[in-house]
Amino acid sequence: MFLHFGVNTFTDSEWGTGQEDPKIFRPTSLNASQWAATAKAAGISLMILTAKHHDGFCLWPSKYTDHSVRSSPWRGGGGDVVKEFVAAASSRGIDAGLYLSPWDRHDRRYGRDLEYNEYYLAQLQELLTKYGGVREIWFDGAKGANATNMTYYFDEWFAMVRELQSSINIFSDAGPDVRWIGNENGFAGSTCWATINRTSLSIGNASIVDYLNTGDPRGTDYLPAECDVSIRPGWFWHKSQSPKKLTQLLDIYYKSVGRNCVLLLNVPPNTTGLISQSDIHALTQLRSTIDTIFSVNLAAGCSVRASSQRGVGFGPENILDGDHLWTYWAPKEDVRGSGQRRNQDHCIEIRAARGGLRFNVVRIQEAVGLGQRIKRHDVYVDEKLVARGTTVGYKRLHRIEAGEVQGSVVRIRVLDSRAVPLISSVGLHFDPLWAAHIKNQSVT
Repeated sequence: MFLHFGVNTFTDSEWGTGQEDPKIFRPTSLNASQWAATAKAAGISLMILTAKHHDGFCLWPSKYTDHSVRSSPWRGGGGDVVKEFVAAASSRGIDAGLYLSPWDRHDRRYGRDLEYNEYYLAQLQELLTKYGGVREIWFDGAKGANATNMTYYFDEWFAMVRELQSSINIFSDAGPDVRWIGNENGFAGSTCWATINRTSLSIGNASIVDYLNTGDPRGTDYLPAECDVSIRPGWFWHKSQSPKKLTQLLDIYYKSVGRNCVLLLNVPPNTTGLISQSDIHALTQLRSTIDTIFSVNLAAGCSVRASSQRGVGFGPENILDGDHLWTYWAPKEDVRGSGQRRNQDHCIEIRAARGGLRFNVVRIQEAVGLGQRIKRHDVYVDEKLVARGTTVGYKRLHRIEAGEVQGSVVRIRVLDSRAVPLISSVGLHFDPLWAAHIKNQSVT
C-alpha cells in the first residue's frame, strides 16, 4: 500500500508548488493505527509513505529545513507523521517503506548539484537512522517539464542506503533491487520477466518504459517489477473523487500479481488524516473477492501425472501441496549426445477424480528461488486449447477468455523455457465476477 499524504491533501492538488504555507497541514484526526489496521485487513504486507513529495514539505521534523510538520499547527508543531506511521505498521506486523522525492520545488538548494545532493543525503540519513528498519526506499525521476536542471547523485544515495540498512530494497526505474513497471496503470506486460539488464536502464528515461514493462529473458540482473497505481483517479485525496470499482481493481490484480509482479496500491488519507470509508469499503470488497476466488483450489484431490520426472522428491504431486516456492515438479532434462540441452515440450496433467471440473481461472507458479524459466506455455481442457501464455514467474493467472470451462483432464504444456521448467504450484479457481462479465458480453 502506498500512502500519498502531505500539503497537497489540503490544497486539492497533485503536484504542489513548494510555496505552500506549512500551516495548512492540520489533519484533525490523524491516526496511523487506522491506516495500518486497514492495510492488515486488506492483506497488505508493506506500506510506503510519502515522507516528502515534490513540494518539499517533510512529514517528519527534519533538522535541515523548516518546511515540515514542525512549522504546522498539527500536534502543536511537535508531531512526526513518519514516526507514527512506522510504529503503527510495526505493531500490525507490516513492513514500512518510505518515499523521499528527489524533485524539491521548495528548497533553495535545488538546482545547485553539490548543495542539494548533500541536503538530500542528510535527509536520507535522518530517515534511515531515526525510525528503525525500513523494508523499501522509493526513488523516482518525476519532475515537471520546466523544472530546474539538476543532477541527482543516485549512486551516492544508493551507497548510503546500503551502508545504513544493508537489507533494504531499493526501488527505482533502474533498481537496483526492485524496478518500476513503466506505467501508473498497475499493468504489467503479458510477457513479464523479473530479469533485465541494469546497464540498459536509467532513472527518468521515458524511452525505456516498454523494456521495463516486459523485462528481458537474457537479462543478467534479477529486478522484479512493482506495479504502482492509485485506488482513486489521483494520487492524493480529493473530495470530488471516488475509488475505482471492484471490477477495475480486480482487473489490476490479475494484470500485476497475475503477471509476476508486486502490486503497490495507493490509498491516500484524507484531510482529517484518516483513510476514507469509501476506500476502506473498496479494499474490503477486493480482499473478500480475492479470498473467494483463490481460497479454494478446485484441483485439490485430483490425480496428477507428468511427461517425465527428474527423480525422487520432484514428482508432479508437488504442484498441489501447500508450498508454493520450494517444492516443485521437475521433469527430466533431455540432452543431445554432446551434452547440449534440447528444447522439448514438458507436460503436466490434472485428472478429476469424479464428476469433472468447472473453473474459469488457471494459476501457475514457478519455483522462482531457482530462477524464472518458462518462456511459452499452453493450457488444454479435454484436449481443447483454453489459454495460451508466455512467461509465468512467481505467479501467472489466466482468466479463461471463453468463460468457464468444464472437463475432466487439464493439461499444461511448457513449449519453451530457458532451462528445465520447475513448476511449484497449479490451481484451478472460479471467479464469479469474471463469469458474470463473460455472460453479459455474450448477451450484448
